[in-house]
Amino acid sequence: MYIILKFFLFKFDPEKIHYFVTYWLKKTHKIKPFASAIKRIYTLEHKNLAHNVFGLHFKNPVGLAAGFDKNGEYIEEFANFGFGFIEVGTVTPLPQAGNDKPRMFRLKADNALINRMGFNNNGVHALAQKLATVKRNGLIIGGNIGKNKNTPNHEAVNDYVICFEALFNVVDYFVVNVSSPNTPNLRALQEKEPLKHILHTLQNLNNKNNISRPILLKIAPDLSHQQLDDIVEIVQETKIAGVIATNTTISRDGLASAQSLQNQMGGLSGKPLHQKSTDVIRYLAQKSEQSFPIIGVGGIHCANDAIEKLQAGASLIQVYTGFVYEGPGLVKQILKAILKV
Repeated sequence: MYIILKFFLFKFDPEKIHYFVTYWLKKTHKIKPFASAIKRIYTLEHKNLAHNVFGLHFKNPVGLAAGFDKNGEYIEEFANFGFGFIEVGTVTPLPQAGNDKPRMFRLKADNALINRMGFNNNGVHALAQKLATVKRNGLIIGGNIGKNKNTPNHEAVNDYVICFEALFNVVDYFVVNVSSPNTPNLRALQEKEPLKHILHTLQNLNNKNNISRPILLKIAPDLSHQQLDDIVEIVQETKIAGVIATNTTISRDGLASAQSLQNQMGGLSGKPLHQKSTDVIRYLAQKSEQSFPIIGVGGIHCANDAIEKLQAGASLIQVYTGFVYEGPGLVKQILKAILKV
């Protein structure tokens, strides 16, 4: 059925379709029999799927990556598709419109997307208010935080602090996003000294609370081995909880889609990212001697892709583009495969 639905959905602008689908998802979930049917069809619960990672209990290891629900508007609806956790954001202190449209492109020949959204969101305080009303039912919620476009890099730490403090009581873990290619100069914050400054600052705030929140770092797939070595050192020095590997790539190697699509600026996600992100996971796991958990994301379009990430060293996984291309049945398919391993 999703193959037929996708045929029609993919004829329209991807960003418009995203909002169209989520709008109707919200509307139809107000009909309780429909919501119950979706949950019954797409969820899989089993005690062997439960994972305890960085001090949190996940009912299963498959999450929805940041970017799909930037403003926390559809958490209860997406939870009915079987996710064990949902990451909202990336959110910034002030609302911002993001980059000019069009800013999302389908590369159907590659099962991929290119986006240059630019952290479009309603602002951290609107997100905090929204999350305070969400019915969780055991669902873990992560908050992915970034800086506003107009905030200079030497003041970026202040934006991360604002987001951290605003969301502290309404999320279960944090993700520091310094790896999006769609905010000018943001990736410069992945360099050793500015990154240590941000993470040390957040950890110092974290340690002042009676309850601390796990802080993770989301990294790009385009880092060299030397840069990955620095990441391992930084994680161990700052004692943050772990790493999300990886964000989108700026590489266009090996694509089959038209050159006009390949030339679009932005981050590439989907199948072409699979091996690159898996290689990063494996390198980090081996280099660190698995001293911290890794959430694997990038190019997961089937159960085997997910198992590869887990075998490479990931403790949890997330999907985004695969969820778009393969449909809501992907989560249950992955969970069934995990139970067989």
